[in-house]
Amino acid sequence: MLNRKEIIETIDMVEKEHFDVRTITMGISLIPCIRDTAEETAKLCYDRICKKAEKIVKVASELENEYGIPIINKRVSITPASLLTSSFCGKEVVLAKALDRAAKTVGVDFLGGYSALVQKGMTSYEKSFIESIPEALAVTDRMCSSVNVGSSKAGINMDAVRLMGEIIKQTAERTKDRDGFGCAKLVVFCNAVEDNPFMAGAFHGLSEGETVINVGVSGPGVVHHALKSVKGASVDEVAEVIKKTAFKITRAGQLIAKEASKRLNAEFGIVDLSLAPTPVMGDSVAHILEEIGLDCVGGHGTTAALAMLNDAVKKGGVMASGSVGGLSGAFIPVSEDIGMIRAAEKGAITLSKLEAMTCVCSVGIDMVAVPGDTSASTISGMIADESAIGMINNKTTAVRVIPVPGKGVGESVEFGGLLGSAPIMAVSPYGCSEFIARGGRMPAPIHSNKN
Repeated sequence: MLNRKEIIETIDMVEKEHFDVRTITMGISLIPCIRDTAEETAKLCYDRICKKAEKIVKVASELENEYGIPIINKRVSITPASLLTSSFCGKEVVLAKALDRAAKTVGVDFLGGYSALVQKGMTSYEKSFIESIPEALAVTDRMCSSVNVGSSKAGINMDAVRLMGEIIKQTAERTKDRDGFGCAKLVVFCNAVEDNPFMAGAFHGLSEGETVINVGVSGPGVVHHALKSVKGASVDEVAEVIKKTAFKITRAGQLIAKEASKRLNAEFGIVDLSLAPTPVMGDSVAHILEEIGLDCVGGHGTTAALAMLNDAVKKGGVMASGSVGGLSGAFIPVSEDIGMIRAAEKGAITLSKLEAMTCVCSVGIDMVAVPGDTSASTISGMIADESAIGMINNKTTAVRVIPVPGKGVGESVEFGGLLGSAPIMAVSPYGCSEFIARGGRMPAPIHSNKN
């Protein structure tokens, strides 16, 4: 339990430093809902989600009032949907619409898990499922999608990488009336994890229990505030302050997670202590890096500062809880971080620098807007690059990129809310279409042979 000193510190973090529980996410297994027809499966999935998650919003509200910690999002994640639709190829969108209705019925902000895991191979039903994603995201509001195309154990499925470049382009076109907004709900992974509470990549893994609560805490503002007290200190002292701050954040998150699990009659899964920014001033990962000593995020020294931040966050979290999981690190989404937005506007952050930063932090090229005429093969090249970083380094990497129809470099796009706004960033003028067209499977690295 939190002691008196920790409670006072938590109150200060909430009132002055933008600390919050970013999400309570209920993972629900939908395997028992599989039937031969789309209509039967969709109905059973809808009913099961509505039954299991009917109290999640109410319980989150109760916990907010009792503990005084804001809970920003309530979400649901489900079994990767490609497993549910294998017997009705071509009618996957029937399920998508039912999932979106269920999300609205129970009142959650997003539902994740319209997903496929194709890191080693892709069956005909999985290909059909992936091809349904553009329509599914166009006709739904709260449903999110993800596809895992690689892993350190399996290598990279380059056929899936090629297909996902095309899918992202199609999704942007299907939602062009909203500046390609569908792409903001679609992420391509390497080494996707089964217990991620954050969207758009959350899904309920097959090794998880029947119903599980995973909580994502976030406190960029808390870390930023703490670092103001150690101006001029050595790097190891800075790391120690970050570690202690992450410890406090995680302790508060675990308290909420355990209590939510008890009240929702679900297993307690993990606490994900990722520093997830918002477009609000004072809630920026970029500003943490600048507080450490950078003139502007994206300049030389950025990758080193981010490596230290990410490592210290993980160490502090592991000290505080035996159930740290998900992604747990520092997120660098461009449109969702006011500091990253400003850095991109003045050219300090480029796609190449984001790729380098991916090597030492969570996820990767995230919420990046690019010109609408960016080719599918170029987007596939971004996915291949990020997947290679994840595969070689045994870490989760991802691409969530939005080719904004009709817009180019120098313009910007506004998504609103937590998704923020983003300047359109330049991509390399040099293509990779011949490489992407080769297809096949990139072999796993030698260190994958551990058995």
